[in-house]
Amino acid sequence: MSKLKNKVIVVTGGNSGIGFGIAEAFKNAGAVGTITGRNETTLNNAVDTLGTDFMAVKGDVTNNTDLENIFKKTFDKFGKIDALVVNAGGVVDGVPLGIISDVTEANYDSYMNLNLKSAYFTVQKALPYLNDGASIILIGSSAAHRAAPGMTIYGAAKAAIISLAKGLSLDLLPRKIRVNTLSPGSIDTPVFEKLVPQEQLEQVKQIWIDITPVGRQGLPSDIGNAAVFLASDDSAFIVGTEILSDGGLTNISLMK
Repeated sequence: MSKLKNKVIVVTGGNSGIGFGIAEAFKNAGAVGTITGRNETTLNNAVDTLGTDFMAVKGDVTNNTDLENIFKKTFDKFGKIDALVVNAGGVVDGVPLGIISDVTEANYDSYMNLNLKSAYFTVQKALPYLNDGASIILIGSSAAHRAAPGMTIYGAAKAAIISLAKGLSLDLLPRKIRVNTLSPGSIDTPVFEKLVPQEQLEQVKQIWIDITPVGRQGLPSDIGNAAVFLASDDSAFIVGTEILSDGGLTNISLMK
């Protein structure tokens, strides 16, 4: 309960799915702080669940003015920021994924802006407010390591996130700010409903279960617990690396 006591955290995209699971795990570990998102309704619902030690700041991580506002408001309320989880990303609403022959330049830019460019500038805009010795956690994906149909751009962006954590760690060594990547595998969140028709939903989830060695999809709390570790002093000697929280999906092959 006290692993993150007195720590102030910011979780982008903390209003639902993996981001909310991370924020909830941080709360359970004693942290306070800010969650962000673009949907005011889900933001308010999430912060109501987290309680009075958390606040919601509406903002779009692809907008640098919004990013500056997020960190300024957090600092004004709490006086410091000890950990940042760069979680916002994933599927771009209304922009289909696809194979290379079907993807337009605008679609490409939309996915790279949300999943790579925004991560870089989220860290940059946070720097004036982060404590020396802070922890930054970039959310990657097992998609960075294994290709899946229609996921080329997303996987490439997440592969770049892994490299970004290394370079940013080097940049921030003088301030003892650690940057690491936490990469989920298949996690049971509402994102599946954006990608798969309702009548195929359970079938697609079962496919992921069948290829995940531990025999289940992950839960947002699984990623949250790993994020708590990376935000805490327990991981003080872990810098510029990736933790795969994917049930063995990437590194273990199920031969049948």
